[in-house]
Amino acid sequence: MTQRVNFVAIDGGRRRFLGMGLMTAAGIAAVASLSACSVSMTGNVTTVTINVAEIKDYGQAGLNAVSTVLSIAAIASAIGTPAVSIIGLADTALSTALTTFSDAAGSTLTISYDDTNWKSRVDSVLSALTKVESDLSAAITGVSTKVSSSNLSNANTALNALGTIISAFKALLDSVAARRNVGARRLSGAAAAPSQTQVQQALRTLGVTA
Repeated sequence: MTQRVNFVAIDGGRRRFLGMGLMTAAGIAAVASLSACSVSMTGNVTTVTINVAEIKDYGQAGLNAVSTVLSIAAIASAIGTPAVSIIGLADTALSTALTTFSDAAGSTLTISYDDTNWKSRVDSVLSALTKVESDLSAAITGVSTKVSSSNLSNANTALNALGTIISAFKALLDSVAARRNVGARRLSGAAAAPSQTQVQQALRTLGVTA
């Protein structure tokens, strides 16, 4: 059954109504599983509240993933200077995207993903996170036969945690974008969205306390 949904952004306790849309019960349940969203119902109206501060945590986790992997001396040595430089460029791009987002947000933030400026800032953080993951994955795979299993395991633990966070990030944006396609489709990424527990564990693994 399709239900009417209110979309609200929240940060620092401040709320802003973003608009309305239609979602199936399954879609609502999927959104509720995301660490950056909460769902409540008043009568027949469901409200999806987006905690945009999570975006900052996701970005910081990406930066920490780079630091974690490159802090493993054997991994960094095996990767080599050229690959480390490529990862460094991705790390810098993520840092820049996150700083741009954070500076615009200030101490409080209300955000409509339909707003071109905000969409660009948020998408930039996700794009930079994805590039970091891609570069780290390529580097770790390339040295998998050259380092000890313990070092490889530590690097892959950080990489897998980052993958979980990126999946959650994509699912969050899909839930926001769904309101623009009123009743047209279900959340394409919802079924694969990690649980709150998985995301919180991934953040902790990468040294981010949400």
